[in-house]
Amino acid sequence: MPAAPKLTSEAIVVGGGLIGLAIAAALAERKVSVTLISERRPGEASPAAAGMLAPSVERASGPAHDFGIAARDRYPSFVDFLAERTGVRVPVNRLGILQVALSEKGIRGLKKTALPTSRWLNAKELKELEPALSHGLGAVFSPDDGAVDNTILLAALEKLCAASDRIRRVSDAVIAVDPARNSCTVRAQSGAQHTARRVVISAGAWAGKITGARFARAVEPARGQLVAYSASPLRHVAYGPRGYVVPRGVVTIGGSTMENVGFDSNTTASGVKKVRTAAEEICPGLASAQRTDAWAGLRPITPDMLPMLGPDPEHPSLIYACGHSRNGVLMAPLTGDLIADLVTESPLSHDLSQFRPDRF
Repeated sequence: MPAAPKLTSEAIVVGGGLIGLAIAAALAERKVSVTLISERRPGEASPAAAGMLAPSVERASGPAHDFGIAARDRYPSFVDFLAERTGVRVPVNRLGILQVALSEKGIRGLKKTALPTSRWLNAKELKELEPALSHGLGAVFSPDDGAVDNTILLAALEKLCAASDRIRRVSDAVIAVDPARNSCTVRAQSGAQHTARRVVISAGAWAGKITGARFARAVEPARGQLVAYSASPLRHVAYGPRGYVVPRGVVTIGGSTMENVGFDSNTTASGVKKVRTAAEEICPGLASAQRTDAWAGLRPITPDMLPMLGPDPEHPSLIYACGHSRNGVLMAPLTGDLIADLVTESPLSHDLSQFRPDRF
């Protein structure tokens, strides 16, 4: 009988974006030793995102919607935790999100799909709440949604994980996993191998390129282009018919495209024009503001736009936490909690049935 493989750590997390870092941090909090393996890649979604916490707008159905709401409401305690541990206070905007109607058809559509937790603002109420949107005919207001500064969130999580004596960072690209009955081995591009009782796949848009992570093949990259304006006429995140705008300090971010172009993370003149048109349609005041930057990120999307959360049913040593599509920032803290529950075999606080990795 062959000897059991020597364990590198109790858990290996593959991927160093917001999801992977949140998982590693949650495991370390539970005194689990973690090897975090990642490599910087152009187009990573975590630093590129606009940071929206918008489960009332980008919403799912059933338990998946409940999970999105819980993920949003996890943020206040999560940023308090990060501030206490790192000294970094992550800015969170919980002023609410406005879905602005710019036509009579838009009014009818928004009223028809509004959640009971939202309320309709007429044109006068919208102007009073957000003068920069005074051209709007009305808006659906979701008072508990908002946005987080994902770049500062990423830096805070990096700092937290770097300071933990339970987290070992390895700079490498994982190319394959080999799950066994009671452990899983990871093979890296450098030729190094690492083994743990549990391996978590949280490699963003690149999850599907890992041999042996069979269900991650359903995860594909989708490019989103964004722009930044050197003005901040808004206080609220606002959606329009073709895009959104997000205030962040002294700038405003406009987004976003959804393009199936593989792993090409370059911006294009047509993509930037499309984003600018959508942003300036929502907030005309941005048209006179200087565009300071444009960039693109690669979202890890699944066919139903929901993440994969849970173990491979035949190989429980391999756990999926990938494919968060448009909601990676929103779901990162709660995903960390739930994956830590799975690794430590603790009771789950949420129904993950809609997120089963084997559903495709």
